[in-house]
Order: sequence, then C-alpha cells, then structure tokens
Amino acid sequence: MLGILVTVLFAIASAVLTWPAFFRVERTLPVAQIIAFRTIVTAAFAVLLLVLLLFAVIRPLRKLLLALALVAALALTANIVVVLDRGVGTATLPAKTDASVRVMTWNTAGDATAADTIAQTAVAMSADVVSLPETTIETGEQVAIAMRELGQPMWAYHTEYGTDGWAADSTTLLISPSLGDYAVIASSQDGSSNTSTVPSVVAMPTSGEGPIIVAAHAVAPREDAMAGWRHDLQWLADQCAEDGVIMAGDFNATVDHMARLGTDGGDLGQCRDAAVTTSNGAVGTWPTS
Repeated sequence: MLGILVTVLFAIASAVLTWPAFFRVERTLPVAQIIAFRTIVTAAFAVLLLVLLLFAVIRPLRKLLLALALVAALALTANIVVVLDRGVGTATLPAKTDASVRVMTWNTAGDATAADTIAQTAVAMSADVVSLPETTIETGEQVAIAMRELGQPMWAYHTEYGTDGWAADSTTLLISPSLGDYAVIASSQDGSSNTSTVPSVVAMPTSGEGPIIVAAHAVAPREDAMAGWRHDLQWLADQCAEDGVIMAGDFNATVDHMARLGTDGGDLGQCRDAAVTTSNGAVGTWPTS
C-alpha cells in the first residue's frame, strides 16, 4: 500500500511539472519557478530514471523502483516531445525584407551594459525596434546617438517609476524613424495602467497607421511578488487584444506561464511567440549562459 501511495504521488507530481496548465498551477508558487527551466526538468527526469533503474537491482524495492522508473520514463518522453516541438534553436535569423520589422530586446541591467555595446549590437542586428528594460532614458539617448553615428538613427521613448535613479525603474524603447512618429500613451507614462512594479512602455503611432509597440517588463516571480507577476502577465496579454501589436522585453516568463492567457490562437492575448515560431522556444534566455 505504501508503494502504491508513493507511486501515485510521484505520478501526480510528474504530471503537474509536465502539464502544469492542465492543473491550472502554471502561475502558482513553486510550480511557476520550477517549470521556468523545462530543459533542466527534462534532464532531471532522465537522471532520476537512470538512478531508479540502477537501484532496481535491490530485490525488496524492485517493484516500487520499477514503477517509479516507468513514471519517470513517461514524464521524460513527454517533456522531450514538448522541448523538441518548441524548438532547440536555429543558427540564423529569418532573412530581413523591406516589408519586415526586426526587433531586439535586451535587459541591460542598468550600468552593467555600455551604451556603445547596445548600439553596436542593434546596428549589427539591423534592428528597427529595440526594447531595453532596466535602461534609463539617458542611456537610451546615448544609444540612439551612437546608432545615428553608425548610420541607423532611432527615436528614444521611455517610462520610469520613481526618481531615485534605479535603472530597474526605467524602460526605454528605441524606434526607427522609418516606422513613423510615435508617442508613449499617457496611462503608460503616468503608471495608471501599466505593469505593477517595473514599468513597460506602450507607444502608438501618432498618424494612426503602423503597429502598436510595447516594451514589456513584468516583475520577477519572487515569493513576495507573485500577485504582481500574475497581474503583469494579464496586463501584457490585454495589450495584445487586437492585431498589429509588437511586444518585446523581459517577461520573466515562458510560454508555459502564458497558458490560458492567449486568445484567437495567440500565446499572450493575440500576440504569438516569436521564439516558438522560429523554433527557438525551448532555448533559455536567462541567464544567457
């Protein structure tokens, strides 16, 4: 009876980590933190499977360990399928055409990243839009000037909370003049409708033509910030309530966390995840190593 109970509990735990959205716990502590690293979870199931098979030679525990190994094997297979379906990385970006918009996003961690480094990278990537969470407008203007000197001018927009100079309180958005004139909407600027703890930028074309561009920054899902994090993901989904929205930034989330926040076939609101679309959906972006 104890063996059956242990096996059932292990099966439930494995199912929760493999299909969190089915159990509606993808944004619940501590599941949210664990599933953020699905490739590591997959590797953990592989290691666990090997250990269980190794110790299955112990006769009194053989039935229990083989039952647990079967569960681990099923969970491992399911996670491998998910990882491969989302994509483990492609070597090149899609070819840029006259009709395409290339977007770069980088949480620069404030002074940790030099303006010239950001500018050189953005120019090398031929970026039309650059979303820079944790970047002050002063740094953003330096980046825009450096990009102009490199032959790729940009307009700089931003939103910030507070006046203490903490870079995480600022998000900067650079947009190429070729996309037209933009303005940050008032509710994003004054924080009356925005992400909870760190700001996002919502810029709209002043001509009424062109995409709405959102530089996103959701708060990290720390234990004391879970409510704010859930609010931020829902708020970001609400910004994608219509066609013609480009959203990029630091979501502090994966597509697992966005389950049930998509509409009309989208992953977050009507927005579709570019990483999954380009077979990069299982590649971690933080930490970059």
